[in-house]
Amino acid sequence: TMSSTKMNIPKPPPLPRVTYQRLQASKTKPSSSSSRLVPKETVKTWDKVFRDGTGGDTNVQTEDNYYLLAHSSILSAASPVIANLLNQSRDKNGKPYLKISGVPYQPVYMFLRFLYSSCYEEDEMKECVIPLIFLSHIYSVPSLKRVCVDVLDQEGYINKENVVDVLLLARACDAVRICFRCISMVVKDFESISPTEGWKEMIRSDPLLQQEVEAVVEAQKERQERRVKLVEKKTYLELYETLEALVHIYREGCVTIGPRDKELRGGSETVCEFRFCKGVEGALRHFLGCKSRASSCSRCKRLWQLFQLHACICDDDSDSCEVPLCRSLKEKMKIRKREESKWRLLAEKVMAAKNSLGPFSARLFALV
Repeated sequence: TMSSTKMNIPKPPPLPRVTYQRLQASKTKPSSSSSRLVPKETVKTWDKVFRDGTGGDTNVQTEDNYYLLAHSSILSAASPVIANLLNQSRDKNGKPYLKISGVPYQPVYMFLRFLYSSCYEEDEMKECVIPLIFLSHIYSVPSLKRVCVDVLDQEGYINKENVVDVLLLARACDAVRICFRCISMVVKDFESISPTEGWKEMIRSDPLLQQEVEAVVEAQKERQERRVKLVEKKTYLELYETLEALVHIYREGCVTIGPRDKELRGGSETVCEFRFCKGVEGALRHFLGCKSRASSCSRCKRLWQLFQLHACICDDDSDSCEVPLCRSLKEKMKIRKREESKWRLLAEKVMAAKNSLGPFSARLFALV
């Protein structure tokens, strides 16, 4: 009877699909929140264990001959490097012994405290970040190293006076992000950083790094020079195109402006192949209606300078040039030698930029 009763019991309905998946996932691995959550009480407990030193079996000696009591099991679990050192070093009583050379009491205290509870005071961290990143590197404590890198990366910590020292340390500790930031700062302000004592010390202690940084500075300088030359070249090419538009207007006319004996194309839909033609047309119309002209009007003055530049470039010595005042301006420039040399220099740069394109048009360069 009991067996027949068991056989007649219906099976429970299946769990909802989403709930079942979550249940199976929780059996295989813990969630990120549960695996990372550390209660404040636990942190305080481990901090108290370090501060009290109860049951400590290891003496840690600092550079200034202070001794801190610690637990070898905790230090070994936090740092594999310390674990190896403690296995090799014993005092006269046979207890584990650790000497941290070159670092005074305060950074060593903060370092050991971090190994216990990952606790630190922000102000103290900023003051001791240099020795702490050194300790985190040589004793292989990546969590402390990340904290030190974040402190060094804060705005205002690295300055002109300490950037080379921080660079040397970051390179020794394999802190790539800080290295990049320091090198960027040196490249940006090399003229004021190179005379500092830190730079002189780097020349003595690490000439290879000095050569690498100087190579980056030189490469950046060359890029800036190329960028400046490219901008200048583009400016001169645009100026040449403007002169072409000026000659085009007076030689053959454009949509709504040109010589009286030319039939203009007209129409608002007509597009001129000279991209600066519309601007020159507007300047000419303004010039014709302006009462001040080149004496006080900046727009008229720029147009007048365009006429002067054309006169320097134009190789037509007769009166056949369609651009007005061309021959007259040439004669005036011959009288004023200094003014002529200034315009000649500008004209040479404009023509050099145009000739550098070879068979290509300056309009194609504008598309780059």
